[in-house]
Amino acid sequence: MPLHIVLVEPEIPANTGNIARTCAATGTHLHLVRPLGFDTDDKTLKRAGLDYWHAVHIQYYDHFQEVMDTHPEGRFFFATTKARQHYAEFAFRDGDFFVFGKETKGLPEDLIHAHMDTCIRMPMTDAVRSLNLSNSAAIMVYEALRQIGFPQLK
Repeated sequence: MPLHIVLVEPEIPANTGNIARTCAATGTHLHLVRPLGFDTDDKTLKRAGLDYWHAVHIQYYDHFQEVMDTHPEGRFFFATTKARQHYAEFAFRDGDFFVFGKETKGLPEDLIHAHMDTCIRMPMTDAVRSLNLSNSAAIMVYEALRQIGFPQLK
C-alpha cells in the first residue's frame, strides 16, 4: 500500500509542485483539499513538479472530511507545531496518511484538537516558527519509508 500526503488548502504552487515530485519519486499518493491557492495549470506548479506529473497519483477533495470518508481504513497523522510528540515517536506503516495545512496558518484548530493523539511535529529551535511545507512532507515520507524498509524503491 502506498503512503499518502494530504495538503489541506495549500497556497504556494511551488511547494505543491515539489511535494508532487517527492510523491513521484516515492510512489506516495497526493491528496489536495480545496480551496487551492493556485490554479492547477499554474506554470510555477508545473515547473516545480518538472516532467514527473504523469507519475503522481492525485485526488482532489472539496473538504477534509471527504478524505477521511473516502479512506475510512486509513491512519491519519496531522503535522503541526502544536503537537506534543515528534514524528520519530510514532511507528508508521504502509498506507499511512500525513496531513499538512496551508503554509500561512497550518491546520485548522478543530482538526488538531479532534486528532491530538496523532498530531506530530518536527523538533526545531525557537529561531523559526515552522519548516517549509515541501521539506516537512519529504521528511515525513522518508521517515515512514525508512521505518517500513523502503518497499519497491531502489
